[in-house]
Amino acid sequence: MDNSGYEHDLQTRPNNKEVEASRLSEEEIKAEKKIIYKNVLLISVSFLLLFVAFESMSKLQSSINVVNNLGTWANATVYASLILSCMFLPSILIKKLKVKWTLVVCIFTYSTYIAAQFYPEFYTLLPTAFILGMGAAPMWSAKCTYLTQVAHRFAGLDGSDPEAVVVKFFGIFFFFFQCNSILGNIISTSVLSSGKTDVYTELSDEAMAKCGSAYCPAQLGSSISNITETSEPTSRSTASPVDLENENFKTDITKIYIIAGIYLACSFSAAVIIALFVDPLTRFGEDERQEGKPALTGKDLLVATFRHMKKKKQILIIPLTFWSGIEQGFFGADFTAGFVTCAYGVHIVGRVLIVFGICDALASVGFGFVIKKIGRVPIFILGACINVLVIIIMLSWTPTSSAVGVVYLLAALWGTADAIWQTQINALYGVLFKSDEEAAFSNYRLWESMGFLLAFITQASGVCVFPKLILALFFLAIAMVGYGMLEVLERREARQSHTQ
Repeated sequence: MDNSGYEHDLQTRPNNKEVEASRLSEEEIKAEKKIIYKNVLLISVSFLLLFVAFESMSKLQSSINVVNNLGTWANATVYASLILSCMFLPSILIKKLKVKWTLVVCIFTYSTYIAAQFYPEFYTLLPTAFILGMGAAPMWSAKCTYLTQVAHRFAGLDGSDPEAVVVKFFGIFFFFFQCNSILGNIISTSVLSSGKTDVYTELSDEAMAKCGSAYCPAQLGSSISNITETSEPTSRSTASPVDLENENFKTDITKIYIIAGIYLACSFSAAVIIALFVDPLTRFGEDERQEGKPALTGKDLLVATFRHMKKKKQILIIPLTFWSGIEQGFFGADFTAGFVTCAYGVHIVGRVLIVFGICDALASVGFGFVIKKIGRVPIFILGACINVLVIIIMLSWTPTSSAVGVVYLLAALWGTADAIWQTQINALYGVLFKSDEEAAFSNYRLWESMGFLLAFITQASGVCVFPKLILALFFLAIAMVGYGMLEVLERREARQSHTQ
């Protein structure tokens, strides 16, 4: 859910609040600006807390809930539900609940999924994962609407350019949001590495030969428990005296409870912050914004999404959007399970993800400056080259006990490439479809979620890492071919516009 494709600038028109702002005194304008900044910061902190919980727990699923690949099936369910939700639910929910309470209600859908981690079974995780997916799209749309509307209100106070304020507010939001991977995985690493560390088995290099690109989720078997390491016997139905073929997938159930408890508290705190301290958007002209604007119903959005899919540029960018979901899903499920947990233990996963998050966050900021000097084409090519390099290393390298540093390097490189895909694909949609953003970004969410879904379903079905890497190379190649054709089309149209 960590994805900037949800961040599109919703068009708004001047409303009575903005007209009223012209009659405020200087002191009143300063006070109003402070209130707006307060709300932007509170929403940013709220999302930081929520995704500290969700993103960290999501990336642990393929390592802690390995029985019948339950954790990965849960991740797949999230994105299957999200595909349905993003096509019609945002407009319905925001219309009924307004923006603020849509945020609160949808955050609680995340809390149900995290609470289910206390008793992870198919009949607890999958339904709550579906509920989470249904709440995700309205939540992101509501957040986008709130920040955009208060940005226009802020710009109206001093007559500044609304676009610059929108960019600044989203920059503040993502500064906090990108820290979720770092903070969340510090928590999971601290808990999983605490106390006894001898529950994690240092495998021989021969045993590690079954990890890396040779790792197959199906090799764990259906009767295996991933939580048998406890100080006392447990009556949980997933617990079994059968030993794992790979002891590194055993996890102390008490530590999982501690992590789930901390993350659940974070998600509840996120909802409480918005419910108690964030001002409703009606204070900044939500009702006036809706006046005279045709309401887009769920059915209208669904029709617009599929109609937009027929456009030539949208067709060409679909493979790139699909690849974005594939690469995130592969890293969150296959890489963490096959290259990290299998070889070095689940307590290492958080540390690797911290490196990934730091590189992703820094690269997201850095490439924003670089693209102004060299353009987007070299940046996209760089992202593809980094992914190809990492995939080749994964195909040819087998983890060994003395080479744990390699997984950190691979995570750093993958995080750098991920920053390119997340920031630049979103920006590309904004450039290509300025006049049709709602349908365009609905397509973004749809196709990226499809990529996530394929990545998680293949992992949950027991597909080995090696063919997944080959499949990833194939989808990356198709994505870059489509992108190349898109750039050719764009330049051709630019030349024609200049000659006319």
